[in-house]
Amino acid sequence: MIVYNETAIVEEASAPEWLSWMQQVHIPNVMATGFFTSYQVLNVMDSPNEGVTYCVQYHARNMDDFQDFYTGHLQGLQQIQQNQFENKFVLFSTIMQTVD
Repeated sequence: MIVYNETAIVEEASAPEWLSWMQQVHIPNVMATGFFTSYQVLNVMDSPNEGVTYCVQYHARNMDDFQDFYTGHLQGLQQIQQNQFENKFVLFSTIMQTVD
């Protein structure tokens, strides 16, 4: 399985609104693409960064599904998030593969 992880460091004052928007708008939009089978949202409890750090992990069956998402949807979805919370968060991503 492929895990696409987005880590967001959100300014503290905006964190509740950001999390609500992610759960109600962004994550459903990502899942609606059909390229992921599940997701989870995590709060990084020992982050050394200022603000609140969240990880959103999306699970894809294989790398082809992730690549199709990446080329067809990622940029547009991230731009919507950027427009919604301009200068209120920093985002970085990683791609991981589960090890059996």
